[in-house]
Amino acid sequence: MALQDELKTQGDFLFKNRSYLPLFFLVMGLGAFLYDEYMDTGEMMREMFLNYYKLFCLSISLFGLLIRGLTVGYTPKDTSGRNTNAGQVAAEINTTGMYSLLRHPLYLGNFFMWLGLALLTENLWFTVAFILLYWLYYERIMYAEETFLITKFGDIYLDWAEVTPAFLPFFKSYKKPKYSFCIKKVLKKEKNGFAAIFLLFWLFDWTGSIAQQRNINFEFNFWFYAAIGSSITYFILKVMKKRKLLPETNS
Repeated sequence: MALQDELKTQGDFLFKNRSYLPLFFLVMGLGAFLYDEYMDTGEMMREMFLNYYKLFCLSISLFGLLIRGLTVGYTPKDTSGRNTNAGQVAAEINTTGMYSLLRHPLYLGNFFMWLGLALLTENLWFTVAFILLYWLYYERIMYAEETFLITKFGDIYLDWAEVTPAFLPFFKSYKKPKYSFCIKKVLKKEKNGFAAIFLLFWLFDWTGSIAQQRNINFEFNFWFYAAIGSSITYFILKVMKKRKLLPETNS
């Protein structure tokens, strides 16, 4: 198999499973974090700064979610989004808003969302490994996605790609979004990511406490209530979506 065909095959597989394969990274990151907490390896930060560091990591993950929200809210219907069963879908090329800054803003958002968790491990080498693996992982997804778009749109896509970077945004090229912002679409599409962020941060906080204290206990702190609140929000939005109370109205 030619290399370009192999990259496309790998990219198609990763694209269809992109919602599940990152769980491997989560398990590895949590394992590295708990090992350090249990063994008390490395230089420990002072307790008074630890919560500030966690909030810093949270802000990075929420920044990634913001990027996704600003991208999704201005996109038209019939784009791939979180659909992992139907494969790749694109009724038109998005070239305005976030897509005027870079070709893959959703993957940039994903990067920051996962980077917050990687930093939460307090493990420099794991964070470096995450960045390298993320690039290898999404490079193949982007290759497969662009192959699909080139096949469907031809020179229209190639002309846009010629002046728009793939991953690092070029702010001088910003163009006002073609469509109006649809908050309902953001709530419907990004509810999973919103809930997952707070649940995972609580999971790290809770299991880290268990590893340190060698004792299972529940601490009703900010992370616990944030996880509960985000979970309730998720289920409310899920019910609203099922009852078609979140129609998309981009125009």
